[in-house]
Amino acid sequence: MVGLLSVHQPVRPQWICAGCGAAWPCRTRKRQLVAEFTGARISLMLHLSAYLVQACEDLPNTPSGILHARFLAWPRSAALRSE
Repeated sequence: MVGLLSVHQPVRPQWICAGCGAAWPCRTRKRQLVAEFTGARISLMLHLSAYLVQACEDLPNTPSGILHARFLAWPRSAALRSE
């Protein structure tokens, strides 16, 4: 999947998904990211951290814990623990 352009990209500054309108990263984009970064969990976390910084700038009134959960907590799911 690496190299494919997903329609599930963030629309800034709202941080909604261009493909489905859900909060970004949406469920589909999360699955795509897990597939794209298979075997590279640290790289995935760095990639998502860059998005987190941008989201913090765009959404200054959103509590940091909410943004942390949205961008960095989900990759710790069972799908990535096997690495």
